[in-house]
Amino acid sequence: MEVVVVYLVTGNLHKLDEARDAVKDYPVRLEAARVDKLEIQSDKVEEIALTAARHAFAQLRKPVAVDDTSLEIEALNGFPGPYASYVYKTIGLGGILKLLKGSRSRRACFKTAVALIIPPYEKVFTGVTCGVIAEEPRGSRGFGYDPIFRPEGYDRTMAELPPEEKDRISHRGKALRNLAELLESCDL
Repeated sequence: MEVVVVYLVTGNLHKLDEARDAVKDYPVRLEAARVDKLEIQSDKVEEIALTAARHAFAQLRKPVAVDDTSLEIEALNGFPGPYASYVYKTIGLGGILKLLKGSRSRRACFKTAVALIIPPYEKVFTGVTCGVIAEEPRGSRGFGYDPIFRPEGYDRTMAELPPEEKDRISHRGKALRNLAELLESCDL
C-alpha cells in the first residue's frame, strides 16, 4: 500500500513526535501542518477536534488530522474535561494536586479524539486511558499531565514510563492507531 501523508495540526513538537511513534508501523506519514488550530468551546472533544479539522482542511486542502484531549477527574466532577490544556497553563500540576488534596478518589481518565479529513471522508477516532492522579509529580519524560497521571495497572506515572511503553497505552496512541488501521485497510 502507498504511504498516506496526513498533516497533523499541532504546535506541540512532543505531541507530533508521540503521534509519529504511534503510527510508525503503518503506511501513514504525519507531517506538521502550518495552520492555526481553531478552538471552539464545547464539552465534547469529538466536536472540538472535528470543527478544528474542518477549519484546517479549508486552509490547507490536504488530508488533515486534529486531536483534542480531555482529562476527566472523578472527584472534580469531570473537571477539567476538554479545558485540560487551559487548566494546565493556568494552574498547572500543582493546582490540580491542590484541588485534590484530601480527596479519597483520585480516579481520572484521559480521552483523545482525533478527527481526520480526507475528502469525501470525515471520521473521528477516540482513545481512552484511565488511571489515578498521583499524590505528587514523578518522572521527567513526556509532557503535560504525564508526571501526575498513573495509568491503571501501573505503579509509575506516564512520565516515568519509557516512551514505547507510554505510547502503547496512551489515549492519543490508541486513537491514532485506530486512524492508521482504517487508512491501512482503505484505498483512499
